[in-house]
Amino acid sequence: MRRFSTTSALAAAIIMASTSVMAATEIQWWHAFTGRLGDLLAEQVTQFNASQNDYVVVATHKGNYSETLNAGIAAFRAGEQPHLLMVFEVGTATMMAAKGAIKPVYEVMAEAGAKFDPDAYLGPVKGYYTTTDGRMLSLPYNSSTPVLYVNRDAFSGAGLDPDMDLSTWQKVGAALDALKAAGHSCPLTTAWQSWVHLENLSAYHNVPFATKENGFAGLNTELAFNGPVQVRHIQAMGDWARDGKFIYAGRRNEGGANFRAGECALFTESSAGYAGVKAEAKFAFQIRPLPYWEGVDGAPQNTIIGGASLWTLSGHDAEEYKGVAAFLNFLSSTDVQAKWHQNTGYLPITLAAAAQTKAQGFYQANPGTEIAGMQMTGKPPTGNSKGLRLGSFDQIRAIIDEELEAVWSGDKTAQVALDSAVQRGNALLRRFEQANR
Repeated sequence: MRRFSTTSALAAAIIMASTSVMAATEIQWWHAFTGRLGDLLAEQVTQFNASQNDYVVVATHKGNYSETLNAGIAAFRAGEQPHLLMVFEVGTATMMAAKGAIKPVYEVMAEAGAKFDPDAYLGPVKGYYTTTDGRMLSLPYNSSTPVLYVNRDAFSGAGLDPDMDLSTWQKVGAALDALKAAGHSCPLTTAWQSWVHLENLSAYHNVPFATKENGFAGLNTELAFNGPVQVRHIQAMGDWARDGKFIYAGRRNEGGANFRAGECALFTESSAGYAGVKAEAKFAFQIRPLPYWEGVDGAPQNTIIGGASLWTLSGHDAEEYKGVAAFLNFLSSTDVQAKWHQNTGYLPITLAAAAQTKAQGFYQANPGTEIAGMQMTGKPPTGNSKGLRLGSFDQIRAIIDEELEAVWSGDKTAQVALDSAVQRGNALLRRFEQANR
C-alpha cells in the first residue's frame, strides 16, 4: 500500500509540474542587442523568468534598430507581432502614427491593475515618449546621450596632458592639431554621426533641428539643421577629415572598434559605449562631457536621448498583457535599473535608480559615469532641446549620413550638403504629414 501511495504521489507531482509549465504565459520580446548589451539583456530575462511562474519572456534578436523596427512592422501586417518591440528613439513618431498597431503602456498598466507612476521616471527621458497631456506611450528601456571618450595613454604618448581641458570644440581642435603633429593616425573618430554631430549638437547649442519644437508641436514641421551653428561644426569636421584629424569609420558605431582597440585618441559616442570600452580597452580611458562651441549664446544647454523604448503591440489577450505589465515593472524596478545603468552606461530611467547608484558610491568609484545624467538634466529643456519627433526619421537619417559623407570626402561644403539634406528630408516629412492627416 505504501508503495502504491509513493508512486501516486510522484505521478501527481509530475502532472502538477507539467501543468505549471504549460500554464506559463509566453511573452515575446523582439530587440536589437548583441554582444555585451545582449548578454545583459538576456540576464534580465532569465532573472524575471526565475522570479515567478506565471509568465515566460522569450527575447529574440531581430537585427539592428532599423531592422528590428521593420521586422515588427512586417510581423504586425502578417498578424504575427510580438508583445514587445524595441524601437529606437527616432522611430517614436512612426510608432505614434501607427494607429491600431500599438497599445500604449499607460493602457497596458491600467488594465492589468499594475502599479505605475510616470513621475518616477527621469523627466527628460519620460518626456520623449509621452503625449502632451502626460500619458506615457512606451516604456523607456535603454536611454543614452553622447559623451566624449578620451584615450589617456594616447594623450600621454603624444606629450599632451591627459587632463587637459576639452570642454569646447575650439580646445578639442587644438588637441587634434597636437595629436596629428605627434604622428597619431586617428586623433578623433565618432559613432552615430547624425545623432551626435547634428541632432545633439543642435540641442546642446539651443538651436532648432526642425521647426514646431522639433516636431513635438505638429506634423507640419520643417528641417532647420542647416543654420550657422550646424554649418560651422560640420565644416570644421570636414576640415579635420581633410587633414587626417578626424577619421570616419561608418554610419553607426563602427568607430567603437577602433577606439576600443586603442587606435583613436578621442571618440564621440553614446554613454552606453561604456559597457564595451570598459570590457575591452587595454588602456586608461576617461569619459568627458560632449564639447560645445564657445561663443554660442546659451551653450551648453542640454543633450537629448538616444537608445530605445519598448512598445507594446496590439492584438494580444488580457492575460498576456498582464505578463507584459509585470515584466515592464520588473525592468523599471530600482535594483534592476541601477544595475543596468552601472553595467552599461545607459541612463538610470528612474529617479530611484539614480539615487541608489549615487548612494552606493558608484559615481565616486567610476568618475565620468555621472556625466550623461548631468548633461541631460542640468538645465530644463527648451523647445529646441527636449528631443525630436519627426516622421520617417530613419530615412531622413540615411539622407543626412549620405550628405555628411560627401563633406568628409571633400566633395561638398557643409552648407551645400546640409541644404541638400534639409530639402530632401522635407520632402519625406511632407509625405508623412499627408499620410497621417
